Amino acid sequence: MKRLPLLVLAALGIWLWQVTSTPERELVWQLDGSGWSTVRAMDFQVTGEDGKIIKREERFFTAAPPHEVTLKVDLPEGSYRALIFVKEEGHPTRPPLVEPLTIGQEQYVLRTLRLPASR
Repeated sequence: MKRLPLLVLAALGIWLWQVTSTPERELVWQLDGSGWSTVRAMDFQVTGEDGKIIKREERFFTAAPPHEVTLKVDLPEGSYRALIFVKEEGHPTRPPLVEPLTIGQEQYVLRTLRLPASR
């Protein structure tokens, strides 16, 4: 019983810490259409409204990338921009694919990516 107040305070502190932290979001990119079979690397950049990079992650593939690529990032609600640089085998880097992101309450954000038809 002597430790009960200490345990209650510790539990309250952990709960407050969890409630006030920035939630982790799962950004899922579905790769749709043709042209993905030659892709060997993707560079994902999530930027804030001020243009500063919040999260950057590169993925490398020995064969065609999977149909879904997931990026986990701590993002509060707001507006962001995702830049996706696609690197194909034997080709120069394409201009980035630009995707606006508006994050609300959802933890899971699904977007579809298509490569432009021609270079």
